[in-house]
Amino acid sequence: MKAIVQDRYGSPDVLEFRDVEPPAASGSEVLVRVRAASVNAYDWHVMRGDPYLARVSGIGLTGPRAKIRGRDFAGTVEAVGRDVRRFRPGDEVYGDLGTADGAFAEYVSVPEDLVETKPANLTFEQAAAVPLAGLTALKGLRDSGKLRPGQHVLVNGASGGVGTFAVQIAKSMGATVTGVCRTRNVELVSSLGADHVVDYTEADFTRSGQRYDLVLDLVGNHSLTGLRRALAPGGTIVLSGGGVFSGGSLAGPMWLMVRAKLQAPFVRDRVLVLTTAPDAEILATLRRLAESGGLTPVVDRTYSLGEVPEAIRYVETEHPRAKVVITV
Repeated sequence: MKAIVQDRYGSPDVLEFRDVEPPAASGSEVLVRVRAASVNAYDWHVMRGDPYLARVSGIGLTGPRAKIRGRDFAGTVEAVGRDVRRFRPGDEVYGDLGTADGAFAEYVSVPEDLVETKPANLTFEQAAAVPLAGLTALKGLRDSGKLRPGQHVLVNGASGGVGTFAVQIAKSMGATVTGVCRTRNVELVSSLGADHVVDYTEADFTRSGQRYDLVLDLVGNHSLTGLRRALAPGGTIVLSGGGVFSGGSLAGPMWLMVRAKLQAPFVRDRVLVLTTAPDAEILATLRRLAESGGLTPVVDRTYSLGEVPEAIRYVETEHPRAKVVITV
């Protein structure tokens, strides 16, 4: 089968489009014919081996352990292992492979518990955009942020892959939503349901005097002191990702998260670092939300499987709106 393979760290030029042995489904695994995948910031971080501390923490010291890039996928079940009970060949599914990677390929073998039925009203391209970004948004708002109806939430990075889902999910939970983005994305964020939009080229939300019950920071471009200024009494900051490639770094946005963990016991505000892992329950929740009309993926561009290097270069350098999808 064709796949995007990486043997060493570096620029998108290290990604090779080549033939590899196809996987097979055994035991509780499902073999999926991939119809679409999506690009996440995670993909270029692994491609670069950036930040360097991530290499020590498990992605591989001299090159990535998982050789085929890509986490999010949507496709049809080709075959199932003998212990699979929920799926059969022909079923339309989607999911997140986690750190195992492998979605930038024609086929992928996935444990049954990481697979969920594809939202019936979404195309394969739309469905592939959902898993990691949607999971991050939902966990940040619902599980970590404990968002309740009537609360005020600010999403910093509202026009990005996670942010476009976070705005919609927060609205579906009954919150008043403020989205932060740059000028060209103000209309998009408003169209997703944000009650207020802050253009960060014109205003700094940390100095506006407005206060929020929950700040979901997806960018990492403000200090903890600044973020805390934007909190209402008893409010919560949830930190998730952030940072752009700048030639390699020791810890990247991890430093902000380390400081957050160190400071958390000594401040009255809740400051949390979001951690995520593939979760079938959340995929099912996202499916129901999409099918009810409460969640519509926004796709900026699509690329073919052989164009993955160009797609990752675009995500890495151009700050795309919402999601970039790979068709297979």
